[in-house]
Amino acid sequence: MTGISGFVGSHVLSHLLKNTNHEIIGIASWKHKGLPSRILDDLNYQKNKNRVTIITHDLNSPITEDIKEKIGEVDYILHIASGSHVDRSISNPVDFIQNNITLELSILEFARQCKNLKGFLAFSTDEVYGQAQPGENHKEWDPIVPSNPYSASKAAQEAIAISYWRTYSLPLIITNTMNIFGERQDKEKFIPLCIDKINKGEEIQIHGYPDGKTAGSRFYIHARNVADAINYIMDNVKPLMYPEFTKPERFNIVGEIEMDNLSLAKMIAKIEGKPLKYKIVSFHATRPGHDCRYALDGSKLLTRGWKPKVTFKDSLKRVVEFQLEEDKITNGK
Repeated sequence: MTGISGFVGSHVLSHLLKNTNHEIIGIASWKHKGLPSRILDDLNYQKNKNRVTIITHDLNSPITEDIKEKIGEVDYILHIASGSHVDRSISNPVDFIQNNITLELSILEFARQCKNLKGFLAFSTDEVYGQAQPGENHKEWDPIVPSNPYSASKAAQEAIAISYWRTYSLPLIITNTMNIFGERQDKEKFIPLCIDKINKGEEIQIHGYPDGKTAGSRFYIHARNVADAINYIMDNVKPLMYPEFTKPERFNIVGEIEMDNLSLAKMIAKIEGKPLKYKIVSFHATRPGHDCRYALDGSKLLTRGWKPKVTFKDSLKRVVEFQLEEDKITNGK
């Protein structure tokens, strides 16, 4: 697994340790937002650490022969590592894109040399499809129209992986996931940012449409639901291979409800029992490349038999309470 110490990767690790008997090998650079505490503080890791091997390596460099020996034989690769913050991609697009492209090539070069590889899951985003108009939910294989350097880098990762699927028979499955939230998420993301600012009594800027009244919306999904979907795909989906198929397998992983960001902020404020101070700002003026609405059609994976295990309302409450408690411990209160 790449990105094992990242926000999503650490939740996937915990879920797999609890629900499977897999031996897991993770690659972490400890330079790109990965945190040791996400792994070490997790109860499922503490109970099953004998099944986990973590190798320190930055995928901006190729996987060398000695690291390959440490990794050994693998039968499935979960490729989750990537820079993911849109604002950073806008302020520093060259470094951001180069990072995501280089790490993609490093893991793909390793993967094509794995003799017994059964699957390579490429973890991607809803944002590759660009903005969704009201009432429009993008299906798998809709046109790719990225709006900002982050989504463009993810679209490029997908294209490169597809070329390896076609040229080198990589057993590829692509997943596109909507806005993920959960415990231990970086405060640069919207939900933890809201929790923090509401707790401090600070104003939140909520991106909206140019009318200054209507907030943008997302389908939010808890990281454990994402991890469960990944586990389901690993267990139940066989990669489609060329030349029998002209495209690899692809699934949208979608939350249960769509919610506008103002309503979400109000929910968080209610859970905290504090007032919400906010301002709706035009997304064009404050964040070029920002889209007001992303939406995916998740019916394909649901039809295959998967459905979210954790409800949005319950998981949001748990995340808010977790972060507030963590902040108390950090601040010594």
